[in-house]
Amino acid sequence: MRATAEDRMRTSVVVPVYNEAANLPVLYERLAETLNAMGHEWELVLVNDCSRDDSWEVIRKLHDKDPRVKGLSLSRNFGQQPAIAAGLHHATGDAVVVMDADLQDPPELLPTLLAKLGEGYDVVYAVKRSRREPLLRAALFGLFYEVQTRLAEPKMPRGAGTFCARTRRVVGVLNRMGEHSRYLSGLRAYAGFRQVGVEFDRPERHSGKPQQSFGKLLRTGLDAIFAYSYVPARLASILGLATAAVALGVSVWVLYGKWVAHTAIPGWASTMVSHLFIGAVQLVCIGILGEYVARIYEEVRRRPLYVVAETLGIHPTQAPYGDALTKDELG
Repeated sequence: MRATAEDRMRTSVVVPVYNEAANLPVLYERLAETLNAMGHEWELVLVNDCSRDDSWEVIRKLHDKDPRVKGLSLSRNFGQQPAIAAGLHHATGDAVVVMDADLQDPPELLPTLLAKLGEGYDVVYAVKRSRREPLLRAALFGLFYEVQTRLAEPKMPRGAGTFCARTRRVVGVLNRMGEHSRYLSGLRAYAGFRQVGVEFDRPERHSGKPQQSFGKLLRTGLDAIFAYSYVPARLASILGLATAAVALGVSVWVLYGKWVAHTAIPGWASTMVSHLFIGAVQLVCIGILGEYVARIYEEVRRRPLYVVAETLGIHPTQAPYGDALTKDELG
């Protein structure tokens, strides 16, 4: 029987890792079982984002056990998005899957994602039909997706996160996008090509607590909005015009009361309220502009997106796009 393109596909699975020592052995076993059953040649690229637990030692043991497990350890905690970028830079597969290490992205869904690539799609993203999260966390995610769907351009599918399979040519496009304020779902949407979603029910974490703090999630959310939408800047302009219109109306009212109706406006309350209102609008507008300026500043510094401290099964200069530096290169 002739092998199909899907059968001959070499698959890379990229996983950012931060304090996931307890989950990594189970992740490896389930991925190996799934990919071996498909008959694919595969590699698992685990990117240690300077974990505080024994994640790197676990990765080292997995590599010694199975050379198909490869590791990158970053010199400090750069964050999830740079860690994913490091994995994409070093992945060598024809198809590259990005997923989380906590097993909320089930490895058993990979055959479905890769089968869609075999049908001619370039990007197959997993869409959360439901998610087993604490009520507040689930509500905040829902609010974020609602705001993102309304504001961001290009449009991003609601409920689609980092769990996604893409072809080598899409990975090449993503690797050439050098911005530091990275949001993978936005970069993926910008890249275009043929894309399709696959729905799944997201389970609970296999072990431990979520490693993405509220602050990190907020930063990612702000990047998702400010890096892919001019609406906040336009909102600042609209607020300025609205405030000017209100001030003009109040001025006409005060002048009418003084010169026409001959009625005095007692007290300082109206003056204080108007000053506080105008001051609040100014601060909001300055904050919005500051978000854009901070991202411009981040880009013009041209610092490397991440620094590689140690590798397993990967040469540290394998990344072809110049966004990585090793400690030796930094002197």
